[in-house]
Amino acid sequence: MSRLLHTGQVIVDLVMALDTLPATGGDVLAQSASFEAGGGFNVMAAARRNGLPVVYLGRHGTGRFGDLARAAMQAEGVEMVQEASDDKDTGLCVSLTEATTERTFISHIGAEGDLRAEDLAGVLPRADDYVYVSGYSLLLEGKAQALLDWLLALPREITVVFDPGPLVKAPDSALMTVLLPRIDIWTSNGPEALAFTGAGTLAEALLALNRHLPAEALLVVRDGPNGCWVSRQGKAEHVPGFKVHAVDSNGAGDAHAGVFLAGLAKGLAPAAAARRANAAAALAVTRWGPATSPGADEVDALLAK
Repeated sequence: MSRLLHTGQVIVDLVMALDTLPATGGDVLAQSASFEAGGGFNVMAAARRNGLPVVYLGRHGTGRFGDLARAAMQAEGVEMVQEASDDKDTGLCVSLTEATTERTFISHIGAEGDLRAEDLAGVLPRADDYVYVSGYSLLLEGKAQALLDWLLALPREITVVFDPGPLVKAPDSALMTVLLPRIDIWTSNGPEALAFTGAGTLAEALLALNRHLPAEALLVVRDGPNGCWVSRQGKAEHVPGFKVHAVDSNGAGDAHAGVFLAGLAKGLAPAAAARRANAAAALAVTRWGPATSPGADEVDALLAK
């Protein structure tokens, strides 16, 4: 059975809801605050809740945040490969959600920012696995090169999934130049695709991504409430979204990515998997917090309406 092997970072989110961010030097009262597992956990939880086994290859720390991260992964049935780091706690992200549902993040990297070649040496992906790579990992000095070396040594039949995130904005860095030919599935939101390619529209961004990626690469670019675009070999298909009342967009893209891969693993065509992912993202934005992906039954119910 296929698995999702996640190489990114599980951190802890301090999630706060407020009307609007204060001006520099100002102060506001939040309407709510809670500590939640976040980062790469959101994608993994979405995949697990939709039937895809998940293995976390990253590190996790020793301390209150590491304990929280491990408890959350254990509750979702995520397998952890690494032992807890003995010198650092798991990192923290302050996640601020305004009344408009716009999000602002401030992150501090902890134990999850380190990964050595020996940490990955014993990990043996199977031919039908999906190996998930986060763009954030490429920015971490203690992790990027070891991860890239491991990825490039994988057998070609193993599917590598790349999520650039908001901080990887160009295809011409040394790491991206090496990684791009190995990417089988690209998943991002529209602004990330535009920033990465320098394109003015999503249609142009999809064409530009095709020029950077292998010919058979599958592209999934989310377009907010409009749904997403699925493209392969220059042939793009729009998959409509679902109309809902959004309260918090945090984690919606992660829900989309996890449910999309779960659909592919079950043998769905990309457009059908994307429709399930659109439904999951729509449900996720109706809930507060980062890991708000619905399970398969909830996705089925929305699709049946």
